[in-house]
Amino acid sequence: MQYLLIIYGDESLDDPVTLQEITAAHMRLGAELREAGAIVGGDRLKPSDTATTIRTAGGAQTLHDGPYAETREQLAGYYLIEAADLDAAIAWGRKIPGGPNYAIEVRPIWPI
Repeated sequence: MQYLLIIYGDESLDDPVTLQEITAAHMRLGAELREAGAIVGGDRLKPSDTATTIRTAGGAQTLHDGPYAETREQLAGYYLIEAADLDAAIAWGRKIPGGPNYAIEVRPIWPI
């Protein structure tokens, strides 16, 4: 089964040294996922101020700058993985590096 491991973090806390350390840790995790045959895809996202949100209300669509939610945590990136079950996906999610405060959402993918 496929799972999306969604990374949320506070963009304002990204300093160059910490970002370099976190990036190196992500490279190591990516190698581990490839060795295990678990990685399907994944990427770091550009900052939230580059996002455009399409909102639909009453059947009408409007465009808005920035992310959908008002929050200190922004969607920072993701891993799309193959895992035997939710417990295995959570085990991979626990290995995802981040700054001092971040969250990982583990969500199963509906097969199409």
